[in-house]
Amino acid sequence: MESTKKSIKGGEFLISETNYQDVFIPEEFDEEQQMIAQTCRDFLAAEVYPNLDRIDNQEEGLMEMLVSKAGELGMLGVSVPEQYGGFGKNFNTSMLVADVCGAGHSFAVALSAHTGIGTLPILYYGNDAQKDKYIPKLSTGEWKAAYCLTEPDSGSDANSGKSKATLSADGKHYVLNGQKMWITNGGFADIFIVFAKIDDDKNLTAFIVEKAFGGITMNPEEHKMGIKGSSTRQIFFNDCMVPVENMLSERENGFKIAVNILNIGRIKLAAAALGASKKVIDTAINYSNERIQFDRPISKYGAIRHKLAEMAAKVYAVEAASYRAGQNIDDAFDALVAGGMDESKAKLKSTEQFAVECAILKVWGSEALDFVVDEGVQIYGGMGFSADAPMDRAYRDARINRIFEGTNEINRLLTVDMMLKRAMKGELDLMTPATAVASELMSIPDFGEEDDTLFAAEKKIIANLKKATLMVAGSAVQKLMMSLSKEQEILMNIADMASYVYVAESAMLRTEKLVSMRGEEACAGQINLMKIYFAEAVDAVNKAGKEALWAFADGDELRMMMVGLRRFTKMEPFNVKAARQAVAVEMINANKFLY
Repeated sequence: MESTKKSIKGGEFLISETNYQDVFIPEEFDEEQQMIAQTCRDFLAAEVYPNLDRIDNQEEGLMEMLVSKAGELGMLGVSVPEQYGGFGKNFNTSMLVADVCGAGHSFAVALSAHTGIGTLPILYYGNDAQKDKYIPKLSTGEWKAAYCLTEPDSGSDANSGKSKATLSADGKHYVLNGQKMWITNGGFADIFIVFAKIDDDKNLTAFIVEKAFGGITMNPEEHKMGIKGSSTRQIFFNDCMVPVENMLSERENGFKIAVNILNIGRIKLAAAALGASKKVIDTAINYSNERIQFDRPISKYGAIRHKLAEMAAKVYAVEAASYRAGQNIDDAFDALVAGGMDESKAKLKSTEQFAVECAILKVWGSEALDFVVDEGVQIYGGMGFSADAPMDRAYRDARINRIFEGTNEINRLLTVDMMLKRAMKGELDLMTPATAVASELMSIPDFGEEDDTLFAAEKKIIANLKKATLMVAGSAVQKLMMSLSKEQEILMNIADMASYVYVAESAMLRTEKLVSMRGEEACAGQINLMKIYFAEAVDAVNKAGKEALWAFADGDELRMMMVGLRRFTKMEPFNVKAARQAVAVEMINANKFLY
């Protein structure tokens, strides 16, 4: 009899154990999904990579043409239902497309803006008439989409936007006035999702605005540090006449739309960062094998191998976490639909359920990419600083990802805020396990019997890292109460602890599942990558916990919790250097990222 998956909630990873059989790993993608991924790789190789300079120079009509060609191949409609001309694939398949296309520099940005924040608000919030009118043309690329939320004075505080909409005298149109900035695809979009307040409303309302409505002007293209080929404009709406039937969803529901669409954008950004990272690692390995110094390729040197293995370990772990969360979203969607919920609502609800994981992955994906490109430049040495070598573009293009889809600081704060709010609503029982950890601190440690089964040590480490996180978070809540929300540094420490737990556990579950499929010997590289990441995670959780405790605890309470933190952040000695060497040699011999 087939075992049923245990239903889990977003954020529950911190208080419950996950079985490797319940997670999805990227090695499980089927033949059809692999074919979709290969279509995307072929497209990048044929259309994007040979034209990167032309794209960055914003050659007139080029990006528009590339998006259209991608649409002809079905790349824009992977998760769009078949009735609207798409493939109707699940969330993790759309994650795979974002991952592969993430290596496409500015093209990746145009693609994700169109398929994500440009299309999904209509798909998930539009009525039947709106979906029938717009989605088929968006899924084929006949029409291009942009998303107009940010204003000069409202970035992270999106609901403070000043754009206004007022009903016309005949009641047939909303007259839209306002200014939007940093609008991706702004220069060539046919459709804009625009957020504005009707009259003196407190919250934003969303509108579907066609360029053809008129009353739309824009500034020249912005000059940017990176993603230079992405069209980024300031857009002005001057008495733009929007038919009343083009209001999206209900009045004042705009902020909710923005928040929910950003959840999807965050996890998709993590996937795109993975694709970009893997491309940079490939390039760095190739260069290290070709660059001769002191009569040897630089790939023979330990310092270079160290870098390559650390890059690979971060990507391996974040990739495991990304597809784990993607499958959680798919499973939640299936359960909601089986329970009778409308598919569009179920798509939103399932992503909203895992908003904590989406925020974690946005931060971890973008920061893994930043690490990878920085080390990529270093491996190239002097050539890394040359605009004629590939690391220049990769380095500059990566930097925006820590700002896109909510800054990493905002997302760290959101991670803890969302978990605490769920605990207060009774959706997530954080206090029972936090109290149990506090009791454990007062007791004599139970050393138990040694378990020498594979991954027993890692499972114990994960259980202890969860205890460390719950101890610090629980103490912070009790000590600081209502003032905790103002203590951003402490909240970010706790977010980092929880995030390391999630990503390290995901790496372990991925490796455990792979071993069950292929055997231990065939997974030596993956086991090494997991352990390399564990060494980082244990130290990082200790450091973040220590900083947080030093900030709010003192006296005997501090001493006791510091003893607990040391107890919960222990790892048996492990030769990380040897593991890195083994991983690096395997990639160097293959001349590519293997995992």
